[in-house]
Amino acid sequence: MKVKGLRWWIIGLIALATIINYIDRSALAIMWPGISEELGMSESDYAIILNVFMVAYALGQSVSGKMYDKVGTKLGYVISIFVWSLASLMHAFGRGVMSISFFRILLGVSEAGNWPGAVKSNAEWFPVKDRAIGQGIFNAGASLGSVVAPPLIAFLYLGFGWRTTFIIIGSAGILWIIPWIVFNKKRPKDHPWITQKEKKYIISGRHLGRHKDQEGKGLGILQILSYKESWAILASRFFLEPIWWLFVGWMPIYLQNTYGFNVKEIGMFAWVPFVGAAVGSISGGVLTERWVAMGQSVDKARKRTIWMGGLLMFLGLVSTILFADGPTKFVIIVAVVLFGFQFAISNIQTMPSDLFSGKSVGTLAGLGGTVGVLSVIIMNFLIPIITKTSYTPAFVIIAAFVPLGVFAVFKLCKEIGPVEIKNQ
Repeated sequence: MKVKGLRWWIIGLIALATIINYIDRSALAIMWPGISEELGMSESDYAIILNVFMVAYALGQSVSGKMYDKVGTKLGYVISIFVWSLASLMHAFGRGVMSISFFRILLGVSEAGNWPGAVKSNAEWFPVKDRAIGQGIFNAGASLGSVVAPPLIAFLYLGFGWRTTFIIIGSAGILWIIPWIVFNKKRPKDHPWITQKEKKYIISGRHLGRHKDQEGKGLGILQILSYKESWAILASRFFLEPIWWLFVGWMPIYLQNTYGFNVKEIGMFAWVPFVGAAVGSISGGVLTERWVAMGQSVDKARKRTIWMGGLLMFLGLVSTILFADGPTKFVIIVAVVLFGFQFAISNIQTMPSDLFSGKSVGTLAGLGGTVGVLSVIIMNFLIPIITKTSYTPAFVIIAAFVPLGVFAVFKLCKEIGPVEIKNQ
């Protein structure tokens, strides 16, 4: 049996896993008004729980990156999604800060694997010119998960309560494993279902000298960090990741504190910005692919997309300060911010596979995720302190981060392309 467009089935399953990933991680924030009231927890408790998750997530990015490089994407995804689904389900048995924090640690470590796994899978299944599209589809899963989560979680919460809601959403990821094992039998060169035409398209579209799946030993972390191009990825993600996570982690709390929203009202509004993010994910990949097809270099196409996304983020964040005087205006403006973020980040996240190959890709992708999350952790500690009277200081800080993140790509990576490996 041959399956046409097998690579699209693979990236589609990864996008579905990412939707589940974001439903699982968003559930606590969306149901927090009800959970905190029942268990007697405060906003300070929420900040602790959120940062415990982020610390575990940061560690999980690096650990899972190495894991994917060692065991491969097929088994790596099975491990990641099984553990995070089990962790999500266990939230149903939470009794307070300590127990919920423990479940968030398990969730953070395991959910982090979705990202380096997706970058590595994208490098295996897509030629260079199509990788931004593949990354955009995968990133759209994060946005769609955030679109689906508020109304879905609010519906389940109102119908069954928060404990049963966690059991339901935790079960979904375990079911996902079945089609993943069925479709992702082998890598492209050995997969029994792939057509010869698609196999040739994937392998011939890799960088010169990388037409074969590289099974050899990847570079060590210190070796990877010896290239300044790697630091372009780390620095850009350090400055840009807090933008996404501020709204993922704190927007439900912002809506509750600023406008007095309950769980139902949060469900009605909190999904809107992520529609913009989903469109940005796809648009950034499609435009990059189109510019490459028109004859632009991968370097020029990616950097063009990154600075355009940066401009939209910056203008949108300034607008949240100047013009967002109501919940409707706020969520619409944030939709523009997150459109710009996903428009740019899909190309930044693809850069590890542009610079390196084989077993070094997951490692660098994981390091980038870890550094980005460390920045988010710092912001999460600051948010309760700097937002006692207004969220404006938070918006000012992340707006200032945008030009720094874009500058890092242009300054540290003179050309987005295969680095010349030094003799060790």
